Amino acid sequence: QLQLVESGGGLVQPGGSLKLSCTASRVTLDYYHVGWFRQAPGKEREGISCISSFEGVTDYSDSVKGRFTVSKDVASNTVHLQMNSLKPEDTAVYYCAVDSSRSFSVCAQAPVEYDIWGQGTQVTVSS
Repeated sequence: QLQLVESGGGLVQPGGSLKLSCTASRVTLDYYHVGWFRQAPGKEREGISCISSFEGVTDYSDSVKGRFTVSKDVASNTVHLQMNSLKPEDTAVYYCAVDSSRSFSVCAQAPVEYDIWGQGTQVTVSS
């Protein structure tokens, strides 16, 4: 069974940086589209970034574009999310997820496109 584990969350001051990691077991992540999502209390789950299988085409939501960077390390079977210039509104639980269908040539950011999810890691941006 494919399992995903997120790590790297924590408490950071506004303007600071964090690097999240999403590591898979049993399956090679490069074979799948991988998405990053976040959910704040009382809010809907929001797609913020994704990276496509193999070619690694990336996409970002307007809210994080220019501040966040998604990448993958095939050797370690890990997808990273580098988060810079963090703002209080970035506070949320962050999730990585996999689209196991492989129905699309490039990744999408809609949560409904993903069926395998990690447990999430808390990111809190506060002074």
